[in-house]
Amino acid sequence: MTTHDAQLTADVPEMPAPRVREFAAHSIGGGLALLLGLLGLLAGAGLIAAATTVSATGAKAALIIAGILIALAAFLAMCGLNMVAPGEARVVQLFGRYRGTIRQDGLRWVNPFTSRTKISTRVRNHETAVLKVNDAYGNPIELAAVVVWRVEDTAQATFEVDDYIEFVSTQTEAAVRHIAIEYPYDAHEEDGLSLRGNAEEITEKLAVELHARVEAAGVQIIESRFTHLAYAPEIASAMLQRQQAGAVVAARRQIVEGAVGMVESALARITERDLVTLDEERKAAMVSNLLVVLCGDRAPQPVLNAGTLYQ
Repeated sequence: MTTHDAQLTADVPEMPAPRVREFAAHSIGGGLALLLGLLGLLAGAGLIAAATTVSATGAKAALIIAGILIALAAFLAMCGLNMVAPGEARVVQLFGRYRGTIRQDGLRWVNPFTSRTKISTRVRNHETAVLKVNDAYGNPIELAAVVVWRVEDTAQATFEVDDYIEFVSTQTEAAVRHIAIEYPYDAHEEDGLSLRGNAEEITEKLAVELHARVEAAGVQIIESRFTHLAYAPEIASAMLQRQQAGAVVAARRQIVEGAVGMVESALARITERDLVTLDEERKAAMVSNLLVVLCGDRAPQPVLNAGTLYQ
């Protein structure tokens, strides 16, 4: 494991090991079972109808009882039929015991005494509400996230948690809050991680923590992203002024660096072409004037020298 991976997994919670894993339930094609069930119903109805043509009381009763039993058996067998749509699964239980999962779509037949719970395996998304928390510096911020997920292990989703949808929702909110209080919105240090400046790294850590939190429920996290990130309204104006001041300082720094380079280039070309000979005092005055012209906010007002260079 690399140092980066170790940092990502350092704070993830440890969930209990799952007690049950998904496996395929024993099932057969439902077409044949449906045909046999219909034949059994017809056979039962035929025996009951045949009983009306028999005059002997014992034979009539035997035919009626046999017809009813065959029809009931056929109906009971048909209760084992299941229609499984694409993107769905059936969790099969027999007297409370897990007997497997049906993932093959179409008409399937299983033991009619089992219970089948429908569970969706489609891709879903969950978007948290806008959460208000304090970042690592104690500043109140607002953030929200969206998580794309799906059920990977239907047995864990059914038996390991009470409600896997609510579980994903709660754990997503917990992970987002934990990430928010661990990092600042804006880092004061240049090499520090921040929610706004290092979105990719923070999103990666969020995905790792989410995976660790919901893995016990058999849920796979496909993607997670922040959809809203801002300072809380009560400090937004003050922080905006700070950001604007930082932007102004950065712009000024770039302007000064460019101006110094231009002045240096100008002095070098004057000296190279031997246009005029300047002493140190006049060089300093020229540098000062050029810097004022290049770094000023307003257009400079030129002053015409009617005398010599030194008057």
